[in-house]
Amino acid sequence: MSLLKVLVLAIVQGLAELLPVSSSAHVVVAEKLMHLDPSSPAMTLVLVMLHTGTMFAVIVYFWNQWKRAYFYSEDAFKRFAIRAIWATALTGIIGYPLQKLVAHLAFPGAPKAEIEDLFGRLDIVGAALFAVGLLILWAGLKGRDAEAHATNAYERSISRSGDNVTFSQAGWMGAVQGLCLPFRGFSRSGATISTGLLTGANRERAERFSFALAVILTPPVVAREVLRLLHAKHEAAAAGLPLDLHASVVAAVFGMVFSFLAGLAALRWLSSWLESGKWHLFGIYCLCASGGVFYLHHLGY
Repeated sequence: MSLLKVLVLAIVQGLAELLPVSSSAHVVVAEKLMHLDPSSPAMTLVLVMLHTGTMFAVIVYFWNQWKRAYFYSEDAFKRFAIRAIWATALTGIIGYPLQKLVAHLAFPGAPKAEIEDLFGRLDIVGAALFAVGLLILWAGLKGRDAEAHATNAYERSISRSGDNVTFSQAGWMGAVQGLCLPFRGFSRSGATISTGLLTGANRERAERFSFALAVILTPPVVAREVLRLLHAKHEAAAAGLPLDLHASVVAAVFGMVFSFLAGLAALRWLSSWLESGKWHLFGIYCLCASGGVFYLHHLGY
């Protein structure tokens, strides 16, 4: 894989990851168009390292907000930590078994079936994009009433949650994040922010907490893909087949740097659209993108 292709993937990932339009769907389509295999260990490592680049963009962009909301006192941090642990636990409880179930149903009888084997299926990507598009559209149109209610109830809720989402909202966002894990195309940020809006969180709180969850989730996902690549390297060596691990790591790190830069630009766009009440437009985009992905699947990609 050339560094030019990695650069293209990094830009696509960086721009799409931090917008609620599913970076994974866009990266998979780009990989298909460049005749790369999205399910290969080397490519899944590149993908998670691209996620790592955007994770650092999230940290840089949100750091001042997180300091004001989550770290200004010991009590504020404790409230945030309880909600983050609760949401992440629900993500794992729901997401891990769901990944195993989906892989088992997709590859019945296959002893080594992995969820990554489905990442190149554009029909599944298209369906996931369609589903998250509906969720974002619903949240954009109906979530306004929930947010207005949350604003009216601010004085009652602040004593319980401070500048956080509530414990219930965190649980719903974590649970929906778990549903996103097996499916490329089901935008994590789009689904979790929409869930926050629909459960009454205001836009700023939902966005801030959603991306904090992303930072927590990214390291274990990266570790999983590194282990998967090392396992593939051992299997390739046993079979006498070459697998250039060094080149894969170099490509992945190169992509991480450029996805970081593109991610910073995308975050500024996301925040401005979220604050101006245009959230539903991302849902319309996902629905249109779903049609494009299904068309590419029809063409044989």
